[in-house]
Amino acid sequence: MYSFARNLLFKFNPETSHDLALDWLGAAERLKLLPLFSQKIAPKPVEVMGITFPNPVGLAAGLDKNGDYFNALGQLGFGFIEIGTITPKAQPGNPKPRMFRLEEHQAIINRMGFNNKGVDYLADQVRNKRYQGVLGINIGKNKDTPEDKALDDYIACMDAVYPLADYITVNISSPNTPGLRDLQFGESLSALVKGVKAHQHILAEQHQKIVPIAVKIAPDMTDEEIVDVADTLLEASIDAIIATNTTVNRDDIAGHTHQNEAGGLSGKPVCDQSTHVIRVLNTHLKGAIPIIGVGGILNGGDAQEKIAAGASLVQLYSGFIYEGPALIKACSDAITV
Repeated sequence: MYSFARNLLFKFNPETSHDLALDWLGAAERLKLLPLFSQKIAPKPVEVMGITFPNPVGLAAGLDKNGDYFNALGQLGFGFIEIGTITPKAQPGNPKPRMFRLEEHQAIINRMGFNNKGVDYLADQVRNKRYQGVLGINIGKNKDTPEDKALDDYIACMDAVYPLADYITVNISSPNTPGLRDLQFGESLSALVKGVKAHQHILAEQHQKIVPIAVKIAPDMTDEEIVDVADTLLEASIDAIIATNTTVNRDDIAGHTHQNEAGGLSGKPVCDQSTHVIRVLNTHLKGAIPIIGVGGILNGGDAQEKIAAGASLVQLYSGFIYEGPALIKACSDAITV
């Protein structure tokens, strides 16, 4: 059934397809038709960040930016759902077209630019949730916020979503917000993550609960840079690392019509790159910080490879678009934990 739906959706441009698919999914939930698309997934509980995940396969941020569809997505068998990236103020994102489908590479290029309705809108959606599973909320900074004020944006988002989230992801690795990736290195990273952790302690006292903080990093780093980032996150006592975001590397799609489109490349071409980052992190950290693996998972073997490299959980995005809900079960079944 998904194969038929995908063939139909792929006749439209990628962003239109994205919007249509989510609208159909939301309608299917309201009409109680989602069992037609989901499969029974055997429980495979994993404890990470002090949270028990019913299975290790989650949905990555980016698909449901505003929290409009997680109630439906949560019925497809995911062990957890991550929504966002959300910013303090609503913003339109980059001009269209800003998403490109590379079918022969099972890949997507996007330069969406954190288009979203603002953190207050997302918070209202989550307050009215029906989904009872693990929910992560991914936060970022507004495009017009200077780098030296970035922490203010992350704190504003934390204030809004802390009582609603099971964990919060700090996104410093999207290539589509100018200057964002500069926050991944040196004193900028140290100041940011220490500021985020300090505010976590304040909010934990205020709300009488600890909401773990994960940091999502890019794949486009040398091994030395990966180790430096790991040391900074370890020093700040960050609760988890999500590896990785999309890549700006175009080696694996050389010659494609969309090769020179700006934006982050996701899907199969980033698979080995993200797995390498996981492996370097795991070798260096030796389990001191749990890793959530994401990037190019198109089958169960890809998911298990990320677990073998050192990830405790995995997330799907482009693979879910290409393969549909069946990929969730294939990955969960393939993973040995």
